[in-house]
Amino acid sequence: MTTVSAATTAAELLAGYRPGRSSLFASPSGTLLAEDTYFAVPPSGRRDGLADLAHRVDAVLAVAEAAGHEVRAVVGAVPFAPGADAHLVVPMRLRRGGPPAPGVIDLKSPVTRVRPVPEPEKYAAAVADAVRQINAGRYTKVVLARSLRADAPGFDPAPVVRALAGRDPSGYTFGVDLGGGRTLFGASPELLVSRRGRRVTANPLAGSAARSGDPAEDARRAEALLRSEKDRHEHAVVASAVADGLRPYCASLTVPAEPSLVRTATMWHLSTLITGTVADPAVSALRLATALHPTPAVCGTPTAAARAAIGELEPFDRGFYTGMVGWVDASGDGEWAVTIRCATADEDGLDLFAGAGVVAGSDPQAELAETTAKLGTMLAALGLEHSDVR
Repeated sequence: MTTVSAATTAAELLAGYRPGRSSLFASPSGTLLAEDTYFAVPPSGRRDGLADLAHRVDAVLAVAEAAGHEVRAVVGAVPFAPGADAHLVVPMRLRRGGPPAPGVIDLKSPVTRVRPVPEPEKYAAAVADAVRQINAGRYTKVVLARSLRADAPGFDPAPVVRALAGRDPSGYTFGVDLGGGRTLFGASPELLVSRRGRRVTANPLAGSAARSGDPAEDARRAEALLRSEKDRHEHAVVASAVADGLRPYCASLTVPAEPSLVRTATMWHLSTLITGTVADPAVSALRLATALHPTPAVCGTPTAAARAAIGELEPFDRGFYTGMVGWVDASGDGEWAVTIRCATADEDGLDLFAGAGVVAGSDPQAELAETTAKLGTMLAALGLEHSDVR
């Protein structure tokens, strides 16, 4: 992988980010700026493209090595649906720097109009439908999402990506060129999996509460989340699924018995930091990621039934939302975040997404409020307020 001077900062790489020509991925481990495309990973042609994705990436990296190309890494995004094509490329150049630093960028909102998809009342009705299906035994949990279409002619994602990196530097900020004038960007709080040498780390999040501007109320909400039986159960299901997905590939795995709290600028989340040692160094970070995707935190349980319910109850195609975004290199090291707190931009505007886990006893209005709170990450970066949407 091409490496620049250790003195290179995230600010320099963020300043060099050019939507349409480059992709950026920033995390607490460092910042990557991938410029132009040397070779794209070809589509699978299979119904489940995840099944052979790691193999196709290995083949592309082998071609790059045989051709003497200096960059031996793939950067990009994988969609939610298993049959949809991933967008992964070997870049012409790959620059690396340090992690982003906290900062504030005051943006004038580029958005002229916001439309909810579906309308809030219809989203609440879909949650109620899901609860009825859960009570009928079709599945035990489903994650239902809603979207906002924001009109913003001539929208440039770059300033928003920089604002997101400064607002939540402990998260995973990304701006991925999807081609055709489209960009996937956002700031996810959730690490799906990373591999550094033989060390494996995953950090599933499930169970959420909106932050408050009042410190006392904020602390009360955090404590209530940590004690919530409903949220702890939801979190345990996700953490267990991630641990079970990693266990076949790991010589050792450590899973804390109790969740902890992590915070972003807008949300509290229940968190479990899972660590381990990969048994076979040939198993790459991408192979681990495809074994985990999608987790119950973004789909539901059982997976097939929850995915079918999503197709029935959500009035849009998720695309790359609730997929995964990141990188992997020829040594197998890499880092993949869950693609949440994100938007997809085109030349006319952008589509923002947020979801909430629905289980037996879920309250439709509470789930609607949770999605509004989760949209706060992107709304704040766009210079909008919660009052601009319902």
